[in-house]
Parts: sequence; C-alpha cells; structure tokens
Amino acid sequence: MSLLDPVILQLDQALRTLFVPAPTQRPMPGESLPEPELSESERRHAAALMRINHVGEVCAQALYAGQAFTAASSTVREALKRAAWEETEHLNWTERRIEELGGRKSLLNPLWYAGAWTIGAIAGRLGDPVSLGFVAETERQVEAHLEGHLSQWPAADQRSQAIIDQMKADEMAHTKMAVSLGAAELPPLAKGAMKLAAKVMTTTAYWL
Repeated sequence: MSLLDPVILQLDQALRTLFVPAPTQRPMPGESLPEPELSESERRHAAALMRINHVGEVCAQALYAGQAFTAASSTVREALKRAAWEETEHLNWTERRIEELGGRKSLLNPLWYAGAWTIGAIAGRLGDPVSLGFVAETERQVEAHLEGHLSQWPAADQRSQAIIDQMKADEMAHTKMAVSLGAAELPPLAKGAMKLAAKVMTTTAYWL
C-alpha cells in the first residue's frame, strides 16, 4: 500500500457513511408492526428525534474510524472495525425510519462526521486503554440518551421504539467489548466534556 492508501480508504468510508444507504443483515426492528396514526406535530417530533439518533450513528462511524486509524494494537483496531460494521445497521434503520416519518437527515452530517473522526483519532493516539475507555463511556452515554428518548416518543409509535430498544442492546454489547479489551476509566472532567458536546449535538440536530 502507498502512503495515500489509508487516507483514501478513510475518505471512501466517510463518503459511504454520509451519502450511500447503509447495509444491514438484520431486519429493521418493528418493521412488521403497523404504521401508527400520528398527528402532524407528533410525526415531526418523532422524525426529529430519529434524526438525532441518526446523527449519533454517523458520529459513531466516524469515531470508530478515527480510533481504528490511530490504534496501536491490531486486536483493538479489528475490534473497532467490527463494532463500526455492526453499527452500520443502526444507520440503515434510523435513516429508513426518518423517511417513513416524512423527515430528513441532518444538514450538518459532514460537519458531525469530521468532528467525530478528529476526536476519535486523538483518542486513539492517547493509547488503546484510553481509546477503549472513550468507547465504553460513549456507549454508556448513548445508552442513557436512548433511554431518555423513549420517554419523549409518541406512545403510539411502537415502530420507532422497537428500533431504539435494539440499538440500546447493541450499545451495551459494545461497552462490554471495550471493557473486556482493557478500557481505562476516564476522568470526570473528560466525561463531563463528552456530555456537554453530546448536548450541543442533540439540541442542534433536532432542528438541523
């Protein structure tokens, strides 16, 4: 491989994440359930919430890619790539549900991707234990975020809630993966900064 090949592969992955429908091996959770009767405001709200989740999955792809790019261990690198592949299904499900609800994806997805990839690459450069700690804490916060979303969703929208339930289970599995590979516990300041960044992202993505 030439020196440019890894960079080209990263650009290819970014373009696929942002502009190509993601693959999935599992059926979309809840797709056998009937489409609920929602008011226009409920439908807009549900689509905006699902847009936030889609942005989170775009960021997850970018974080994993950046961390894998700078990982010191081939074992950790392959585990990150495998986790990223598993989460492409979340991209597929959230994008399809947004379309079903008549919504749109975030206009800022390229910005979200670039920022998350940079953060992931920096985390990877800090060493595998820190990088894995970042994965574990990110997944814990995502799991808590998804749990909070369930309380905000229109009660009739069981199709969306089924997607969120499966995503939560998958995030828990990725947390366990990171811990099993030696994830370090991040300092409280780092955890607080991650929560603040996530708050900015979720608030913005609801509207944009």
